[in-house]
Amino acid sequence: MQAIDRKLLRDFRRLWIQAVAIALVLACGVAILLTSVGMYNAMSQTRTAYYERNRFADVFAITTRAPLSLLSEISQIDGVLGVEARISGDAILDIPGRTRAAVGHVLSYPETSDPVLNVPLLVTGRFPDPLSTNEVVVNAPFAQANGFSEGDRFSANLRGQKRDLIIVGTVLSPEFVYTIGPGALMPDNAAFGIIWMSERAAAAAYNMTGAFNNISLSLAAGMQAAPVIDALDTLLAPFGGLGAYDRTTHQSDAFLEAEINQLKGMAAILPPIFFGISAFLVSMVMGRIIALERSEIGLLKAIGYSNTEICLHYLMLAGLIAIVGVGVGWIAGTMLAQSTAKQYAEFFNFPYVIFRVSYWVYAAAGLAGLATTSLGAAQAALKAARIAPAIAMQPPAPPRFKRSFIDEAMPRMRLAQSTVMILRSLLRWPVRSFLTSLGLALAVASVIAATFINDALDEIVDLAFYQTNRQDAMLLFAQDVPEAALEDVRNLPGVLQAESQRFHAAILRHGHLTKRAAVESRRPGNDLSRVLDADGHLLDVPPGGIVLSERLAGHLGVKADDNIEISFLSGRRETFTVPVTALVELHFGLGAYMDFETMNAMFRQAPRVSTVNVTLDESQSDALHAAIKETPNITGIVEMNENRQSFQDTIEENIVVMNSIYIIVAVLITVGVTYNAARIQLSERARELASLRILGFGRGEVSYILMGEMMLIALIAQPIGWLIGAWIARLMTNNFTSDIYAIPLVLKPATFTLASLVVLTAAFVSVMIVRRRLDRLDLVSVMKTRE
Repeated sequence: MQAIDRKLLRDFRRLWIQAVAIALVLACGVAILLTSVGMYNAMSQTRTAYYERNRFADVFAITTRAPLSLLSEISQIDGVLGVEARISGDAILDIPGRTRAAVGHVLSYPETSDPVLNVPLLVTGRFPDPLSTNEVVVNAPFAQANGFSEGDRFSANLRGQKRDLIIVGTVLSPEFVYTIGPGALMPDNAAFGIIWMSERAAAAAYNMTGAFNNISLSLAAGMQAAPVIDALDTLLAPFGGLGAYDRTTHQSDAFLEAEINQLKGMAAILPPIFFGISAFLVSMVMGRIIALERSEIGLLKAIGYSNTEICLHYLMLAGLIAIVGVGVGWIAGTMLAQSTAKQYAEFFNFPYVIFRVSYWVYAAAGLAGLATTSLGAAQAALKAARIAPAIAMQPPAPPRFKRSFIDEAMPRMRLAQSTVMILRSLLRWPVRSFLTSLGLALAVASVIAATFINDALDEIVDLAFYQTNRQDAMLLFAQDVPEAALEDVRNLPGVLQAESQRFHAAILRHGHLTKRAAVESRRPGNDLSRVLDADGHLLDVPPGGIVLSERLAGHLGVKADDNIEISFLSGRRETFTVPVTALVELHFGLGAYMDFETMNAMFRQAPRVSTVNVTLDESQSDALHAAIKETPNITGIVEMNENRQSFQDTIEENIVVMNSIYIIVAVLITVGVTYNAARIQLSERARELASLRILGFGRGEVSYILMGEMMLIALIAQPIGWLIGAWIARLMTNNFTSDIYAIPLVLKPATFTLASLVVLTAAFVSVMIVRRRLDRLDLVSVMKTRE
């Protein structure tokens, strides 16, 4: 080992605290990169493998009742490889030991062979006997949430006929990776389940003998879905087809795709921030080391070391920091990604998770860490290599400063001498002060980027559950019923108020742009389910027009007063041109709203309803659910209080973890920046501060100079951090927005206050640690040090 190599190890050992502070910041970037990319790969690869092995379909369609003879024509559509016709329907479930009604989605299971598409994966037990009328298998999360095992029984109201069903097995299906009930906002496995029964039993229950109402298609590789969808719609239109759609609008896959896109956005936004801070810290420390080691550099060159060796020496010192940071990041990132993968597998009902972070991801993270520290040290290392030995052996020329108008103003402000010294130090080294402030500003921004989600979700809950949807429950019907059914609903036990609502699937067009959406209608003045304008005021949709959510309008490229075409996928399937009368903010789904009478006129029908919104007397809740279980036409109930609580519980659990991680990250950034900056200040000004002590300044006054400068830089960083944090928050809301939900940008003063308190506290603690070194300075030794 050469002398210069031993010097490298000694330098690293001497600077280990500063090196660890930088390495931890770098490790955060590496860990987040590994976690986000690892989870993105795990989710994508697991989805791909699961879909391929269980033959998840490419195109789906629902119809009222189509004959099985139509399947031969459907299978001949160009590009279609496989066809799976099924019978489906919804049912109210009566589960033993559960007072409240549950909702089940029933699917038929083929009699003569295994399913061609959307193959359920058997978890326990067996599939139902084709000749049995009451054997079923259920999805595993539903069974687990209700404590079901093989042989357990429950009842289902199948179109007015209550049937006792026996569970013979549990399954998972690629079609229901994300299982959410009709009208619900979050999964509730105890209240909503998927039920597979024999094709014979399902046909008898839903009057579908010789017919089907649910079909799935698989396509040839490279085949576009659009022409197949058009051909399928043409064939199903005479039989009440509700419009075919591909995977991108399949509910389960759409939720999964939105989550995968979030992981992709996280990988693009966050790691560069940490790598940038690490580069700045390395640059700051290496610049100071080389300034202090001028004479050593001169000696090394004098005894024969080349410029290249000197440059590599300091780059290798930065490389050692990178090795520590990358190593810690690899370990932390792998552990965090594995833990997160297990949570995702449970949340998304995957039967397995393919967690295999490719070597190239580790290599890329490692190279990014090495490149970060190398770039940070490059300028200082090149400076050390270029300096001539004779010049290096001499003390550096003192810097030349010019007096500014601030220097002229300070005497008139009657500032204390120590305060003047602080301000002059900031003005003499403006670039370094700004970069230090920028590093702390990024710590502030990281807290804002995490905690603004809290306020955003509070706004979502307030708007979704207290302002727009104020009902206690929604009663769902299998098909539209006359509005007179409202009176029957009002007669149910515990119902205090009932209002009608109607939904119809439609395709909206504006020029070449199209979007499939559910068009809602309600009577003017409805108080339970409402439409609010941008100012939060109640908005009654004017007759003859349509109100769109801002995201749906963005998809169609329309604004208020533009005309769009609406092609309904039910009834007479007619197309109408209507004006867009207003745009509204909506956080869940793509909303389109019409006047109740206008929609009835378009369908040329007397008033009909799809859903009834109700308020309830909680004391009669049990009696209401008992009545619903016996009511034929009601196929589902969505209790908004349970929906809200489930949403808040799920979100809060994730938010607590995320906020904790980001606050820890912010503290690490702050400690890394502040500690290193304070140590450099102390090493640069040790002689100056010792002189002040000798001249009679007390420890507190001298400490004030060091601490005051760093805390002033931290204060300057706050408004910069607020702006960067707001920008990152906006970037996150844009990247995390999908057709399913949108996160509003809500930035409250409390968010900025919390971020500033976290960073200022961490900065103060870091400076106090350095202050202890100041108290232990040997004044005589410091004064003997050469300038």
